Amino acid sequence: MSSKIRSPLRNMPPIRLIVLSFMLVILTGTILLIFPFCSRNGSFTAPIDALFVATSATCVTGLSPFDTWTHWNEIGQLVIILLIQVGGLGLVTFTTGVTMLLRRKMGLKELRLAVENTNGESGLIRHLIRITLGFTFSCELLGAFLLMIRFVPAYGPYGIWISVFTAISAFCNAGFDILGLSNPGKSLIPYVSDPLVCVTVATLLIVGGLGFVVVSDIFYTKIRPRLLHQDHVHRLSLQSKLVLYCSAALLLVGAILFFFLEDHNTLEGLSLGAKINASFFQSASARTAGFASVHTASELDITKIVTILLMFIGASPGSTGGGIKTTTFVVLLFTVISVLHNKSYTVIQHHRVSQHIVYRSLAICSVALLTVILTTCVITFCDPINGIDALFESTSAFATVGLSADVTSRLSFWPKLALSFTMYLGRVGPVSLGLSMILHKHQDKNTLRTDCIMPEAKISVG
Repeated sequence: MSSKIRSPLRNMPPIRLIVLSFMLVILTGTILLIFPFCSRNGSFTAPIDALFVATSATCVTGLSPFDTWTHWNEIGQLVIILLIQVGGLGLVTFTTGVTMLLRRKMGLKELRLAVENTNGESGLIRHLIRITLGFTFSCELLGAFLLMIRFVPAYGPYGIWISVFTAISAFCNAGFDILGLSNPGKSLIPYVSDPLVCVTVATLLIVGGLGFVVVSDIFYTKIRPRLLHQDHVHRLSLQSKLVLYCSAALLLVGAILFFFLEDHNTLEGLSLGAKINASFFQSASARTAGFASVHTASELDITKIVTILLMFIGASPGSTGGGIKTTTFVVLLFTVISVLHNKSYTVIQHHRVSQHIVYRSLAICSVALLTVILTTCVITFCDPINGIDALFESTSAFATVGLSADVTSRLSFWPKLALSFTMYLGRVGPVSLGLSMILHKHQDKNTLRTDCIMPEAKISVG
């Protein structure tokens, strides 16, 4: 009987198992958060609110209908931070890492799951898992220590828990905070002029948003050879270069635009250093995390539109962030450039990009746009929410960012449910979710590959 039960799981495609694993974590978190022992006032939490927060935490988003510290006690906060940690690393990565720490042998199935979950190469997946876990916990520990310098004098021993919670939330690009102890619903706005807090949090979320494959590549090509005093020059992979260049460009452009657009609005009254600090922080947070150092709802509509674009692009593949991903954006951008140069293929830095990658990028972007638009329609249809703010909220949910123009607390049942699905879709990926639903284990081996015998279509586009 047990073998029959395990058989479907053993034969399940890795993508489908990853998608289901996130669903299981969300369900577990929802059940726990409903009960009174998680709430500060000792009452039951509405199931839709518990589902929304559990999804937001697991999908490392940060959207919440209420302030985290005000509503949840220490047990509830612990549940949320565990959901963030598991969701940020990926359940499969986390469990695989524990297996390796216990020196258990990894089977072929575990390797396939880890490859799918981390976007790594099967031959290097063991090294990638070790680096992922070691790097994650090291960054979170260092970040927590730096934040303690500021939070422990302000909050006493409780500042240790605040520092740990904030560091994990920042590295996992979740955007949850428990600073409501002194300033409910203010996020990091009280620390807009504090470079220690803002730079530490911004650095954590930037590094977490790069992707573990990129971090591993940097370690093995740049850091490790120098530690071993090797003379051989190692080059970063094309993906690592694209991620680093695109992330730096988006960070710089976003900071400059935010500085000039909000100079006489949300940044008014701040010193020049505080304005630069806030602009850098908001640019970094807009693509990945959801922490706020200024009042997002008070931003100009044009600033919100710029933020929407940054959120939509998001972080990088194999990272704790969401969005369509930086590499997808780069592929689409260079595809447009190649078309304008009358080329029949996409070229990036003297590398030809396969049509499969181009099609996948187009599919991701198309599904993302459709999801954001439909979610925006649900919000505006059910609740009296401004169109820009509804689009802002929908994009934030899909990109698992967590920034909000004070919309989340005003949502009714159906918009919360729609946003929960949008966050889930944004975390597992639209293509991964689609493949998990249509993949079949058994295919008719006698079926001919129709893509090889179909005539080429003559279609005019544009």
